Amino acid sequence: MDLLPKPDQVVSAAGNVAHKVLYGGLADLRPMPRTLIDEGELRELYHYRPAATAHEQGDPVLLVTPLAAPALCYDLRRGCSLVEHFVDAGRPTYLVEYGDVAFRNRSLGMEHWIDEVVPAAVEAASKHAGGRPVHLVGWSLGGIFAMLTAADRPELPIASVAVVGSPVDVAQVPLVAPLRPLLDLADGRVLTPVYQLLGGAPKPVVKWAFQLSSFQKLVTRPLAVVARLDDADFLAQLEAVDRFTAKMTAYPGRSFGQLYHRFVRGNALSTGRLELGERSIDLSAITAPVLVFAGTTDGIAPVASVKAVVPLLSGASEVRFEIVPGGHLGMLTGRAARGTTWRVLDEWVGQWSAPATGPAAKKATRKKTTARKAAATPKAAPTANPEGADADSIGANRTRRYGSGGSRSLAR
Repeated sequence: MDLLPKPDQVVSAAGNVAHKVLYGGLADLRPMPRTLIDEGELRELYHYRPAATAHEQGDPVLLVTPLAAPALCYDLRRGCSLVEHFVDAGRPTYLVEYGDVAFRNRSLGMEHWIDEVVPAAVEAASKHAGGRPVHLVGWSLGGIFAMLTAADRPELPIASVAVVGSPVDVAQVPLVAPLRPLLDLADGRVLTPVYQLLGGAPKPVVKWAFQLSSFQKLVTRPLAVVARLDDADFLAQLEAVDRFTAKMTAYPGRSFGQLYHRFVRGNALSTGRLELGERSIDLSAITAPVLVFAGTTDGIAPVASVKAVVPLLSGASEVRFEIVPGGHLGMLTGRAARGTTWRVLDEWVGQWSAPATGPAAKKATRKKTTARKAAATPKAAPTANPEGADADSIGANRTRRYGSGGSRSLAR
């Protein structure tokens, strides 16, 4: 609101306050309808029911949930739900989530997700969608799971991988960088007995860590609420984010230990290679096209920590890097994401999808395969946009390899 509110602002603010008091909130928190189609240990695969006004067509999208965060990240609220966006567009939409992590799951390491959960979800989603290849979309650690799975299992029916806010070079994360020398000095012995005793990172700790990443917003929030009492959409978004944060879950003990020792202390993924079990997974083994998003104000995965993955994806048929507005959650499902992140995702999935069915689909698939192989061969970047679109707008230039003009200026 203005410093001296206008009459219509006062009326809107009063209406919003009354609605919140009488009805408990402004946000439409109804989940998108879905059906469980496959399950296993800490694995639930859901298919979202098609919209009444849209017929499902094209290659399916599989949303990969990170550990500890609820699947609400993809279905935050009506109007700010990536699931709703895909379903309304007629895109076959699937989601894999993990349920509640308990103390009995403390022995599960990251191998469980990379060897079993994500591969099984890809195969089941592809089968349910008529054998079509799957577009993986992973946020935060879900993006890392998607990349490691694609690198380790190249035979899976993966059409493309989209990574949203996934930090690869932890040394570039301001929240973590100052602590790494202390962790190295103690040789990891400070935190190790604690998480082993607790069986992982408990829910309250995970919630506190997520809130700490946006501490400034947390402190200034009361003033922001008062200043925008007349903005129903803003207030609804706050309600939805509060619900999301309240539903954080725990990390399994062994998985948390791997993240602590290998990702935080060792910064292993910054080399492009991760030792897991008795094998080494190399990100350069990914052959599918990869889209990478970084958020301008992301405190958990700053631009530099995310962009570090680009040179590591040397085997991918195409790599595209985009910087979009928002923090860690906002870049995925904030109000601005509707016109930025989602628009780029639509273009990306459409670019790497075959036509619906029949002989034409097989022919198009062969063309896509040929195009991917050709794209893997280094060549000079085109000097102009063949489609005549504005090359500086987000997601406009499909031939661009590493991002928009806006991305380049923000990355300096």
